[in-house]
Amino acid sequence: MDKIKALAIDGPAGAGKSTIARAVSHKLGWIYVDTGALFRAAALSLLEQGISPEDSAAISAAAPKLRLDLSIADGVQHVFVDGRDVSGEIRREEIGKAASAFAREDAVRQRVLVIEREIAAREPVVMDGRDIGTVVLPNALAKVFLTASVEVRAKRRTAELREKGTEADFEEVKRDIAARDEQDKNRAVAPLRQAEDALLLDSSALTIAEVEQRILALVREKEAE
Repeated sequence: MDKIKALAIDGPAGAGKSTIARAVSHKLGWIYVDTGALFRAAALSLLEQGISPEDSAAISAAAPKLRLDLSIADGVQHVFVDGRDVSGEIRREEIGKAASAFAREDAVRQRVLVIEREIAAREPVVMDGRDIGTVVLPNALAKVFLTASVEVRAKRRTAELREKGTEADFEEVKRDIAARDEQDKNRAVAPLRQAEDALLLDSSALTIAEVEQRILALVREKEAE
């Protein structure tokens, strides 16, 4: 399988994947594919068609016809449904909740997978998630499995919540992250695991800048091969 110009960043919850992916994509000049935004766009489209997250039959019929896309304009990512810019609409809380429900349907996951691959085929991308290097883009030029200890991830998440004015108990956050790890590792569809050809990068004792530097060095190394 020929390699495509893509960077896949996988890892557990709270590892800083999105933060790093956005920063690295900017440095590389590659598009950052916000996979969560695509699932939100899918949810918006299905809801607008009057389809409930509980109606598996209707979802299976409609999902293959979903027309979703991403583009960058003036450094800002825009998300489209049927050619309509829905970047603002998909950030509504009810759309986020619906996206989580719709994403459990295999038909939705398969359609988003096709769209993710279409985007990656037309331009260089940075994509983060839990199955990018293993399922979505197994032929990515460079792959990273970004992780950190449960304690470090819990500290980061607790600090993030408190900065936003949300009450957060460190031990509770830690338990939630540990439970999420087990759930992601053991889920039936596309479980969290490190791709065989991915660089394992533990960020527990690294700064964001240091993580960026290591990933950029990996990409340059792969481009030179």
